[in-house]
Amino acid sequence: MQRLGIAAAALAGAVLSAMSPVLADDLRERANAVFKPLPSTVPAVKDNRITPEKIELGKALFFDPRLSASGVFSCNSCHNLATGGDDNLETSIGHGWQKGPRNAPTALNSVFNEAQFWDGRAEDLKAQAKGPIQAGVEMANTPQQVVTTLESMPQYVTWFKAAFPDEKEPVTFDNMAKAIEAFEATLLTPSPFDKFLNGDDLALTDVQKTGLGLFMDKGCAGCHSGINVGGMGYYPFGVQEKPGAEILPEGDKGRFTVTATADDQYVFRAAPLRNVAVTAPYFHSGKVWDLRQAVAIMSTSQLGTELTATEIDAIVEFLHGLTGDVPRIEYPVLPAETATTPRPTSEILKK
Repeated sequence: MQRLGIAAAALAGAVLSAMSPVLADDLRERANAVFKPLPSTVPAVKDNRITPEKIELGKALFFDPRLSASGVFSCNSCHNLATGGDDNLETSIGHGWQKGPRNAPTALNSVFNEAQFWDGRAEDLKAQAKGPIQAGVEMANTPQQVVTTLESMPQYVTWFKAAFPDEKEPVTFDNMAKAIEAFEATLLTPSPFDKFLNGDDLALTDVQKTGLGLFMDKGCAGCHSGINVGGMGYYPFGVQEKPGAEILPEGDKGRFTVTATADDQYVFRAAPLRNVAVTAPYFHSGKVWDLRQAVAIMSTSQLGTELTATEIDAIVEFLHGLTGDVPRIEYPVLPAETATTPRPTSEILKK
């Protein structure tokens, strides 16, 4: 956690020093009306019953670079679970070292997002898993090539049969996506904020409690609410003041590319803020590396107000309280290739 400035500490002392249980309860009651703590168990997902066998298969697939045409890129390449569930790059690097158009969102807690991708073009994690595999700028593969690759390795065939026991031919592109979704649904990161919501007065520092109050009072929670502190709803980037092209590239019109609706130009899904302190750089463009700067930009562009330095410090400290415990994941030993496994290629495969 960053060292607090003297002004921020003073603000916290003025507002919450020796905070009484009554004040803590009042803040918690307000927060629970806006946010929700993470569940203690893996959440259910639509049309995809989660089982241990499906989770283990999905974990292997998440880390397997052979889902890409080049054999270089896996899901974990852009959503690295060791670095906050993203790649900590401005925009991701994909097939042939091409640079992608947008910053990679974190995979952590992504099961709680209303939809996936910045423009919401994938309704769930199953649909999201299929997109990058087929994108020429990312993994550059095809569904049939993926199935051929998986079927060439007997261990994968066995794992698919265990994960999808009622299907005659379980190795399919759809089932691959379902398995990855099942694994990603386990990537929950309970944080000090969850402990506070659940009744622990000391889980957040006084400064973080100040920041939480400001986060709600200033209007940040108008977009960043719910269980994922965001990830729900679509909003223009620049409700009050449109940022410059160095932050909001004019060529990326956001959700407009999905809906072709004029009102959706420069509209993006609200970013989920869990673990935001470890997922720089920020925004869909990945142009901002400092969390304090990101908060300041949001206050002017979205809320039409200019926060003081002490207010920004307190809100940033609250955001640090959203950094959670990443589940410990043992790196999987993947099935060995066989003589029939397709060889890596530098070509972009097409249907």
